[in-house]
Amino acid sequence: MRISRLNRIRGARAALILVPGILLIALSRHHRRPVAPPASESESAAQPVPLPELILPVPEPERGLLITFPTPQTALQNLEDPSVYMPTASGRVISAHYGSTRTNNAGRAVFHEGVDIGPTRRDRRGHALDEIFAVSDGQIAYINRIAGNSTYGVYIVLTHEEEDFGTYYTLYAHLTSVPRELRAGQAVQRGDVIGIMGHTSSFSIPPQRAHLHFEVGMILNQHFHAWYRAKQRTPNHGTYHGHNLNGLNPMLLLLKLDPETDNTRFSIAEAIEETQTAFTLALHATGQLDYFRRHPTLWEGPSFSGGIMVLELCEAGTPLRGRAATAEEGQHVTRSRPQVLDVDTTVLGRNGRRQIQRSGNTWQLTPAGSEHLEILTYRAGR
Repeated sequence: MRISRLNRIRGARAALILVPGILLIALSRHHRRPVAPPASESESAAQPVPLPELILPVPEPERGLLITFPTPQTALQNLEDPSVYMPTASGRVISAHYGSTRTNNAGRAVFHEGVDIGPTRRDRRGHALDEIFAVSDGQIAYINRIAGNSTYGVYIVLTHEEEDFGTYYTLYAHLTSVPRELRAGQAVQRGDVIGIMGHTSSFSIPPQRAHLHFEVGMILNQHFHAWYRAKQRTPNHGTYHGHNLNGLNPMLLLLKLDPETDNTRFSIAEAIEETQTAFTLALHATGQLDYFRRHPTLWEGPSFSGGIMVLELCEAGTPLRGRAATAEEGQHVTRSRPQVLDVDTTVLGRNGRRQIQRSGNTWQLTPAGSEHLEILTYRAGR
């Protein structure tokens, strides 16, 4: 009995020793095997979760060209200062500004297509000494060096190219002189000296009222020289005659300038967008106008191949937009009879350009307005 009991005790002890050993071996084998993750975790490991896409706003490129002051005068914000803006003999500073700002001897408003900037320096005789600068990069389009050939006197026209819009001009008039080395076709850079301020003109401007007459605007028709020649008029300044140069308000450019910065830009397309419509015309044209072929962004709607179109014009007569007329707008229009569809008298103001005039309860084109339209439509469709 003692032997069998002893044997049972020994067997139990052996079992106690053997079982943990077996467990340790099993556990060690278990830990050596790779543990398979749950199916979803396995798929996630194979296909990483994408991070949310970051879309950063791309700033729109600035429109227009870099500009600078056309003279050493930098106080152009002082609109009522006669030492900044040179008044006419009336002494009224507003006469130096753009628009229907002048009155003739008959008491009627006269349109001024630019602004007149006075000198900052004079010599002992009182003659202006200020240099005249190209306001932006461009090309010399025309130089008139004969003072008596134009009311502009000695003047220079620069053309500037704005991306996605086309060509516009700046004009610098009543100069004493233009550097001899300058010629039409040459490139100029912003700030280049292109003349000396003066008082030249085909009419008399006294030295004490010397100034720069500065314009910025649109060329109406690149075929103007042919139209002018057919009229047998003189002197012939080609494309760059004042009748073919239609100014916008130069303050849209000048008031952007700041003497503390050198990165100011001007966009002629934006200037047109900011300019209000004074009157709207419906007219017959044999094809698209040269003006809109050169500035297609100003034409609204489908292409035009002839018929009746509608023009929106500012107080100076510069076309701001064009489109095909509706049937209602064109019902009274003939080849020789345009129609004034609408007039905003608050924008037209004193109507110094007088391209349209009131007749009873309606508005009609004047002879000046008819000639303006003739220039615009010359060789339409060619």
